[in-house]
Amino acid sequence: MRLFTTTRVSLALLTLAALTGCHSHYVSIDIHNTTPNPITLVEVDYPTASFGVDTLAAGATYHYRFKILGDGPTKILWTDAAQQQHTVPGPNLTEGQEGTLTTTITPTTATWQSNLRSN
Repeated sequence: MRLFTTTRVSLALLTLAALTGCHSHYVSIDIHNTTPNPITLVEVDYPTASFGVDTLAAGATYHYRFKILGDGPTKILWTDAAQQQHTVPGPNLTEGQEGTLTTTITPTTATWQSNLRSN
């Protein structure tokens, strides 16, 4: 009988944790290369960290998830097929935000779209 009560209490606590929205806040980002050529040294800087990929093929998308720790701006950097380096600023981020970011790289620049919410 005691094991049954312990199991019921454990299940109740797990259910309560699930109902209270216990989850990690993260941002999901897609980087689209819409140029006709591969791009290299793709890097995204965001508050307190950065990530990147060595090469992104023409027409390809790179997907990444990260957690915002701190507040500040974003930017994307890349090198095009002509070995020209590009930097385009993105949105400011605030710790605790979650949602999605999309950056689309074109032959001359990059655009950003954000769907972020604060919790």
